[in-house]
Amino acid sequence: MTALVQSLNSIWKGDLKIDWVLVLIAVIPLIVLWLDPAQIIAFMTIALSALAQTSIYIAIAVGLLAYLKATGAETMVAEAFKGSPSRMIVVAALVGGLAPFCSCEVIPFIAALLALGAPLYAVMAFWLSSPLMDPPTFLITAAALGWEYAIAKGVAAVALGLFGGFALRAMMAGGAFSDPLRKVEQKGCCGCGPSPMSGKPIWRFWGEEQRVAVFRETAVTQGIFLLRWLAFAYMLEAALILYMPAETVASVVGGEGLSPIVISALVGMPAYLNGYVAPAMVAGLVEQGMQPGAAVAFLVAGAVSSIPAMAAVFSLVKREVFAVYLGLGVAGAIMSGFLFQMIVA
Repeated sequence: MTALVQSLNSIWKGDLKIDWVLVLIAVIPLIVLWLDPAQIIAFMTIALSALAQTSIYIAIAVGLLAYLKATGAETMVAEAFKGSPSRMIVVAALVGGLAPFCSCEVIPFIAALLALGAPLYAVMAFWLSSPLMDPPTFLITAAALGWEYAIAKGVAAVALGLFGGFALRAMMAGGAFSDPLRKVEQKGCCGCGPSPMSGKPIWRFWGEEQRVAVFRETAVTQGIFLLRWLAFAYMLEAALILYMPAETVASVVGGEGLSPIVISALVGMPAYLNGYVAPAMVAGLVEQGMQPGAAVAFLVAGAVSSIPAMAAVFSLVKREVFAVYLGLGVAGAIMSGFLFQMIVA
């Protein structure tokens, strides 16, 4: 009764937060039923079948992410910013593609590193690779598109980090970006809070009740998070398969040559939602005729330019550094797509 009263008070005061993902999950099938009732069974079959096939990957991804959080493995990321310049760039690019950070956690973590004097080129290597890949994204990409796409995106994440890190180091050696940072307040967003930067991981965490609680909370939170986004993603995929003419897709991002890859990279920047929705959406486009290289370019460019990733960079560095971040991301996406197309062709 108390919960009901609190909910009614929230609605009355306008404080109730609407989960638009759940709203869309409910509304999209109703729109299909209203506009094209003959296709509702096919629509739901495609979406639910894809979600069921992905369920094992969701379970593995949630378990892995919860384990990494509970052990405190993310504290190892700070090691990427120690040593010689070349070593820092290489390690930062490698760790960026593996660290279980959300973009909100990256902001206070990187802010602290920059405040402590970590070189911008190493930070850029981490920034460029981090939004492209993490354990759940890898498994979800494999489930939606196949292992070759997941591996390609993982390789692209590390390669983009290396490319960006060494490119920025060369620019800074020429005198660029001598004062790259904004004045920022070091705090988290989305309730994530600051990321830990000290201590050692406890791999056998189940002996500590606090870490067990972290595992349990992460598993539940991430499980719900992934299920709702993937349900939405597979509805988008079903809509693309049923209503996007294959000839239209093939004419724009199909065929051969560099043009479809460039177009996909540029379109991927504003169209990308997040790393969990994008693979299913791209799977629908691939089924309709999108070339493999264009698909990889879309995934890479979109991840770099997603709102959380851009916010993490824009909130900490000046505009010229932000522009370089986007430029390196798009260039890397095009190169990744072109190389992938050459390999699979």
